[in-house]
Amino acid sequence: MTQHIEIYNTLTRTKEKFAPLNPPFVGMYVCGPTVYDDVHLGNCRTFISFDLIYRYLKHSGFKVRYVRNITDAGHLEGDRDEGGDKFAKKAKLEQVEPMEIVQKYTLGFREVLRMFNTLPPSIEPTATGHISEQIEMTRQILEAGLAYVSNGTVYFDVEKYSQKNNYGILSNRKLEELLEGTRELSGQDEKKGRLDFALWIKAKPEHLMRWPSPWGWGFPGWHIECSAMSTKYLGATFDIHGGGMDLIATHHTNEIAQSQACNHCEPVKYWMHTNMLTVNGVRMSKSAGNGFLPMELFTGSHKLLEKGYSPMSVKFFMLQTHYRSTLDFSNEALQASEKGFDRLMKAVSTLEKLKSSEKSSADIKSLCAKFYDAMNDDFNSPILLAHLFDGVKTINSIHDGKETITQTDLELLRKTFHAFVFDVLGLKEEKTHAGNDALADNLMKLILEIRNEAKAKKDFSTSDKLRDELAKAKISIKDTKDGTTWQVEK
Repeated sequence: MTQHIEIYNTLTRTKEKFAPLNPPFVGMYVCGPTVYDDVHLGNCRTFISFDLIYRYLKHSGFKVRYVRNITDAGHLEGDRDEGGDKFAKKAKLEQVEPMEIVQKYTLGFREVLRMFNTLPPSIEPTATGHISEQIEMTRQILEAGLAYVSNGTVYFDVEKYSQKNNYGILSNRKLEELLEGTRELSGQDEKKGRLDFALWIKAKPEHLMRWPSPWGWGFPGWHIECSAMSTKYLGATFDIHGGGMDLIATHHTNEIAQSQACNHCEPVKYWMHTNMLTVNGVRMSKSAGNGFLPMELFTGSHKLLEKGYSPMSVKFFMLQTHYRSTLDFSNEALQASEKGFDRLMKAVSTLEKLKSSEKSSADIKSLCAKFYDAMNDDFNSPILLAHLFDGVKTINSIHDGKETITQTDLELLRKTFHAFVFDVLGLKEEKTHAGNDALADNLMKLILEIRNEAKAKKDFSTSDKLRDELAKAKISIKDTKDGTTWQVEK
């Protein structure tokens, strides 16, 4: 069932009804990682957000081609055209080949996203695998008269492009403002204008990653790869382009310009951007000393963390904030999310045990409709979670005999609840130390049997003592009409 979905479009700065170019097919491109180091949490937040979007579009009946690139060439330290090559610098530091760096951190990136239970994209192209496409696009932009060659490097002519196009359309800034904000850069004397950016860069003799081109040996600029690969796999114009908001001003602005210059049409219908991360209200960064990696978050090895948090607890925490809002990390917030995730998973388990009645006292259809309403409103995961926890209250109330549900409503609730928790949010139950879990289950089964036997013999002092001692160990027990259950309190 295709939904009426509204998306906030950065390009128009409004929410718009989602109308794909060629329904039910959807083309979505998301800027992937630059694989010269461990993937950071800001990137993870972006990829988890677009995994949510990908999952919901598929759940809603769309056939999505999701393309997420791997940047393994052309990204210099300055994020523009200056500084050293990020891969060469890391390779020299570790005394390996640049492609060893690429392989190491690509595998690490995929492993982290696997732990977060994200779906792999439909296509995961690399910059080095599409050099010919980038050269061809650069050649076409030159033919259109919107680029020039200077000392073996090909630059995009921003001011000439701006004579007929709005270069700052995505960032909502005028060309004059952008020019005022630029600074003198190395290689500036090669450029006609301060905003001009490199499509193809001449390689210095010591540069390790280089390819032959019509302009000599060199390597692609950072921006051209996304235009070349999105055009190849999704067409000259496609539905959704995503990334972090930090990419708007330069990378995505330049993507629009070079794609339009080459293909003579608007490249993207809906631009979507995720917001930044903060830690205790301060922007997360290496320089501030508050930037922790996913593995540090899982193990609790960073000095700002009181303990480690499981991947699903962290993912649940991220989903509690809308993708366009700032996400603030704190130990208190992570610990609250840990409890919330545990409560949600317990409700899923309880839902499977519910028994039906002749009548429903709960309005299950309205509850399930709210799940869709939340996601249809620009993929609002925090509102979805709020409604899911309304469902948790209903599930527990039915389990405790305070409410009733018919078989038809029970099947609807099970199907819809399961779909949104697992298929849309991409959460999963976490079982760690399976051997210990089995041992704990057997021990608790024995203790509860002893307690039930004591109660049957009216030996209440023994049964109460077992309950109280378990409570001291943070294990709570609950007597229900279906038997006695137990859980570890967090």
